[in-house]
Amino acid sequence: MNHPKLTAERLLRKAIVYVRQSSPNAMLHHQESQRRQYGLVDRARELGFQQVTVIDEDLGRTGSGFVERPGFQRLVAEVCSGEVSAVFCIEASRLARNGRDWHHLIELCGMVGAVVVDFDGIYDPNIVNDRLLLGLKGTMSEFELSLLRQRSEEAIRQKARRGELQFLLPVGFCWTSSGKIEKDPDERVQQAIELVFRKITELGSVRRVLLWFAEEKVCLPAFPRDPGERKLIWKLPVYSNIRAILTSPIYAGAYAFGKTETRTHIVNGRARKTVGHPKPRREWTVLIQDHHLGYISWQEYERNQAMMAANNHMQSGGEPKAGRGGHALLSGLLRCRRCGRMLQAVIHYQCNGAHKQRGEGRCIAFGGLRVDATVANEVLNAVGGNAIEAALEAAEQMQQQRQELRRSITLEIEQARYEARLAARRYEAVDPDQRLVAAELEVRWNAALQETQELENKLSEFDDEIQSRPAPNKEVLLSLAQDLPAIWNSPSTDMRLKQRLVRILIEEIIADVDEKSSEIVLVIHWAGGRHSELRVKKNETGKHRRCTNLDAIAVIRQMAERFSDEQIAATLNRLGLRTGAGNTWNEARVRSARQYHQLPTFDPRCPGNNSVTLREAAQRLNVGLTIVRRLIAEKKLPASQVVACAPWQIPAEALDLEAVRREVENIKNGVRGPRIQQADGQQALFS
Repeated sequence: MNHPKLTAERLLRKAIVYVRQSSPNAMLHHQESQRRQYGLVDRARELGFQQVTVIDEDLGRTGSGFVERPGFQRLVAEVCSGEVSAVFCIEASRLARNGRDWHHLIELCGMVGAVVVDFDGIYDPNIVNDRLLLGLKGTMSEFELSLLRQRSEEAIRQKARRGELQFLLPVGFCWTSSGKIEKDPDERVQQAIELVFRKITELGSVRRVLLWFAEEKVCLPAFPRDPGERKLIWKLPVYSNIRAILTSPIYAGAYAFGKTETRTHIVNGRARKTVGHPKPRREWTVLIQDHHLGYISWQEYERNQAMMAANNHMQSGGEPKAGRGGHALLSGLLRCRRCGRMLQAVIHYQCNGAHKQRGEGRCIAFGGLRVDATVANEVLNAVGGNAIEAALEAAEQMQQQRQELRRSITLEIEQARYEARLAARRYEAVDPDQRLVAAELEVRWNAALQETQELENKLSEFDDEIQSRPAPNKEVLLSLAQDLPAIWNSPSTDMRLKQRLVRILIEEIIADVDEKSSEIVLVIHWAGGRHSELRVKKNETGKHRRCTNLDAIAVIRQMAERFSDEQIAATLNRLGLRTGAGNTWNEARVRSARQYHQLPTFDPRCPGNNSVTLREAAQRLNVGLTIVRRLIAEKKLPASQVVACAPWQIPAEALDLEAVRREVENIKNGVRGPRIQQADGQQALFS
């Protein structure tokens, strides 16, 4: 029997059955609701509809209006086409849980003459009473969802405030039957988690911890992402695994709830929700410290968070950053005194913030090598007294690290042996006639035995390596600690270790440039609250640290015309002067410096070059070099030097003087002259 609202014209058009459930969990555990909704197809045929279409693309999607519903959009499109005369649903909440979608659909149904059908009746939007009733149903559906959500959320918050709300715990923890959180009873799991926290304290960054685990091939426990049973697996960690362990407050013995929030955005005129946005700690819903036994203390957890925040170099440059290597020792520590921004280390240190943001000029810029060396010297002076203790502690840490790694391998072997024994028991328990099953179990047993053997070989190789590697010698470490500057300046010393040491002692350095004195002014803020000022000579424009010493250039300038490049090089080396690169002088280097400064070359015809050298004078007088030096010292033989340590210049005509010839003959014949009495009463060296 047909209903009076289902006219013959409406029965000729199409009917749509809309099927929806709010969540995947409802789809799995509430199958009866699906059966009732799909049963509307039979009801539509009983009412006389020949064309019945089912739209079920929205199974597992909420009708609150915050997620895309392709099925509902298809329903609206079908109604707009004018080919639909009836929309079937078990109740109004299945069509929509928000007023926008509900009233929009009712408006469209009224325009095309379609009716809405549920188990309670048939409603025509063009009839005032039916439209009023449909409006009430939609409002009640929306109110019901809000009420249920409010009750559920408040109950969850109340239970969380007591620390009793259970959720999925990270690896290393489990819920007890009494609703308490405790450590995983597996000793291997506990040892692996503790190893992560020890390594972050030792190495200082998540990435370096990851590289250590990869290099040593140490696995960490993890839960697979696949839905279903949470079965613990062991695998080499990735960055996210280690970071998740270090950032979770659960490992610090704290119960935390409400760490993330849901945000609503308007997309194409519709509200869309996104979840998982982290909130600042002060906005967490619940934080209960000392809730359960953790792997680290809360103080250590906060230190780790501060360390990782300092390592985040992609964030704003408003705070000093942790050492991450590179060539600049003070990268991330220098702050401009003029504008307060952090200096950047590019080729040199420069304050570039105002230039990038507002196009203004750079405040200050200076080379970093002298500054780094000066600050490094201050740091070495500060830690020099504690170098011996640091060396002894380093020796103990090396031994402890080896023991920790060996224990990790040992626990892994114990786990592998258990898996092998379990595989053996399964193989022995199977019926021999079940050949296919027995063959598969035998393969698994062999694989477990092979894995055990590989781990035992790994442990054996590790022990051999320890035996071949000598234990840290405390006496050697003590001797090295006493020569801390040599260790610091060694090319093999890692720059990251230097940067970490500097950042332990120094909070930040305020930098400025004194243009009048051409000096870099550094105010060091030490970790203990003290301050000290350093002044470093700034390179003049056009000069650098490898420029040749001005004293050396002055010597070359005075000797250029009178002496050969080889003689000039010997003089510079006797004076202890070096090139800009710190090398000794040779003929080629003197020639290069002379050409660069456009100094004249040696010219024998130059006035004053008609003199002879010390050796030439000795040959012409037929005496030794010592006698010639004695004559010069007693001022009996005229001679001169351009600079100290330069070759003596003896006039050639002076060798033919009668006084010189007579003195030489007396020396040859052993005739000694009177001793020359000095003013202070001492005798002259040569008398």
